Amino acid sequence: MAAPLEAREHRVPLGEREVSALWLRPRGAVAALALAHGAGAGMRHPFLEGLAQALAAADVASLRYQFPYMEAGRRYPDRPPLATATVRAAVAATKKLARGLPLLAGGKSFGARMSSQAAADGGLESALGLVFFGFPLHPPGKPGSERAAHLERVGQSMLFLQGTRDAFADLDLLAPVCRRLGDRATLHVVDGADHGFAVPRRSGRAAPDVLGELAAATRRWIAGL
Repeated sequence: MAAPLEAREHRVPLGEREVSALWLRPRGAVAALALAHGAGAGMRHPFLEGLAQALAAADVASLRYQFPYMEAGRRYPDRPPLATATVRAAVAATKKLARGLPLLAGGKSFGARMSSQAAADGGLESALGLVFFGFPLHPPGKPGSERAAHLERVGQSMLFLQGTRDAFADLDLLAPVCRRLGDRATLHVVDGADHGFAVPRRSGRAAPDVLGELAAATRRWIAGL
């Protein structure tokens, strides 16, 4: 197994403040992804660390970044206007670092939703596509698809990577959403995975296997853009 690549620390300007970021670019990168974290954990969470390394192994660079609330050590996520402004700032920073590579935006859960909202609001024109690692379609135990309404306003191609045990996205609801989006949406289902992409031990798969699947699916999707 190849040794992990070392990410370079970076600062993303956001109005009068800055947020932390980690830039990881493999040799031979074919695209660059502005990668936002989920609501409960920041850019150094083991899942995002592993995902960034798996993406790098699949020739995808990434800029992981913090939302302001996480940067300040607060518990509750930023309101959408600030969160989407952070996404836009991170995409702009990724574009500068990528130096001509095709640009993507997305993230895990909350980060995925805020990236899609930023795109729906017309603020991510430079991004070729959006990648959602566990799109939070609804709260656990409260199935619905209202959170997907804004996706109709997203002009870019979108990749949804979802587990079959994801309590935040009933696939019987998400699949029709993707069908309504037509050619803009691709749904990749990870068998047995929950919202954090953990799979049961009896599956015979470990975390690196799932991360490799996520990265490989992302790389294939990029090739088709």
